[in-house]
Amino acid sequence: MVLKRRQDHISTDSPSRMKAHKWWRVVRRVFFYGIILPVFVCCLGILFCNYRISKYGEGKVFGDTTFIPYNKVGLLLGTSPRVKGGKTNPYFKNRIDAAEELFESGKIKYILISGDNRRHNYNEPQAMKDSLVNRGIPKESLVLDFAGLRTLDSMVRSKEIFGQDSVTVISQQFHNERAIYLARHYGIHAIGYNAKDVSAYEGLKTQIRELLARVKVFVDFFVNKQPRHLGEKIEIPE
Repeated sequence: MVLKRRQDHISTDSPSRMKAHKWWRVVRRVFFYGIILPVFVCCLGILFCNYRISKYGEGKVFGDTTFIPYNKVGLLLGTSPRVKGGKTNPYFKNRIDAAEELFESGKIKYILISGDNRRHNYNEPQAMKDSLVNRGIPKESLVLDFAGLRTLDSMVRSKEIFGQDSVTVISQQFHNERAIYLARHYGIHAIGYNAKDVSAYEGLKTQIRELLARVKVFVDFFVNKQPRHLGEKIEIPE
């Protein structure tokens, strides 16, 4: 009698347990293949892109004017002079410092300032030019590129518009590494002079954006991305 009751209980309960087990297996598979695996692949891709770009930049970026080779043109990559709240953008100030150092050391003859001027009230190249002139850099040594909307645009335009096959990029190291990697793809020989970086706290958002920007480099290569604007050639004197 007791045995029969136990058998009845097992036979009644088994189908529901089997159903729950199958449902749980489906949930685990969906979770793994729909979330865990894609996230893992994305993280792996981000790490790979960042490694490739940083590795290629080894020996091509410099933090001291003593050892950096001479190039006629230093390509100063634009950024906003101010951050939200009106404070001075440390990336801007440090790039201006680096451009001044490089020019005064005699390692470049001209500074090609390339940045964003899409809006009437926003002009990165002019802001940088004004800062450099205020520091005593001659106006005739400064050339402005108002269509450097992205790093890719700045690099390609330095060759296609301004006729430079070889440039010294001036920005923070992480930015220089990406610019140099882009330059290789578009047939430009580039080295970088590193502006001082900012603190980890101040630069957190920028560093996160940089991770994604490095992935986009490879996407741009795949789709053969070109600058938004080209136009007539502009000669930089010898």
